[in-house]
Amino acid sequence: MTKTEDYLNQAFAGESQANRKYTAFAVQAQKEGFSQAARLFRAAAEAEAVHAANHLRAQKAIKSTKENLREAITGETHEFKEMYPEMIAAAKEEGAKDSERSFTYANAVEEYHARLYHEMLAGLETDMGSFPYFVCPVCGMTVEKEAPEKCPVCGVKGSLFKKIE
Repeated sequence: MTKTEDYLNQAFAGESQANRKYTAFAVQAQKEGFSQAARLFRAAAEAEAVHAANHLRAQKAIKSTKENLREAITGETHEFKEMYPEMIAAAKEEGAKDSERSFTYANAVEEYHARLYHEMLAGLETDMGSFPYFVCPVCGMTVEKEAPEKCPVCGVKGSLFKKIE
């Protein structure tokens, strides 16, 4: 890997993390009644997303949909089979309950994401129809077509799921 490729990887990771962090900061600012601060955080988050996408394109990392689905399957599978189990064990051993819960939720959902990507790849060239997805605001559980009565991972009410068109 060249120095520039390494820097693109680092920059992509940093910009992606800044996007998510600023998005979370915007939610907190809004909760506290600081609307203008929330707007600034949302604007900066959007700018960081632009930077991250530019770095990804410079890496030639966006490929065909089939290749992107295969990469997504690989990533999600690594997360639920290797990455999160190790993190869950460490959090459990250290008594870090909030971290353990966060890792456990993510682990369960990443396995489901891998399955959704597998299904999409298998049916990509068929008429699968058009339907929304729903995402749990607590654990990230992602379901097709309609929200469940309650989240199968964390138990939150299905009415709180966010609809993704």
